[in-house]
Amino acid sequence: MVSQITRGIKISVLTSFEGTYFKNYKIHFAFSYQITIENHSKDSVQLTSRHWEIYDSLNYNEVVDGEGVIGKKPVLKPGEQHTYSSGCLLSSPYGAMKGYFNMINFTTTKNFKVFVPNFRLCASFALN
Repeated sequence: MVSQITRGIKISVLTSFEGTYFKNYKIHFAFSYQITIENHSKDSVQLTSRHWEIYDSLNYNEVVDGEGVIGKKPVLKPGEQHTYSSGCLLSSPYGAMKGYFNMINFTTTKNFKVFVPNFRLCASFALN
């Protein structure tokens, strides 16, 4: 698990290799990740959007921007946390992701970015 704190918001990531399958005559490697967002600040905040940079070891890189996370824009009061799971497909058994969440602080009404640490995506069979 990797973690990082930005402005009192802690992001922790846990990854898992889910297996391989064929789609359009090509093998894909499926990975899941679980993100936990913890509010260690003194203010209530809301996640409004996300930005992901997905790196594949075969140099297929993708940028994904979108509203909220899995259809939600969670509000976190001080001391609260939100956990969700999602996933991605790679063309190879190795890769990585990083990104940030755009958030708003309800006390100051200011927008800010909370960075998601770089996390590796690695198929268990490829570790040897």
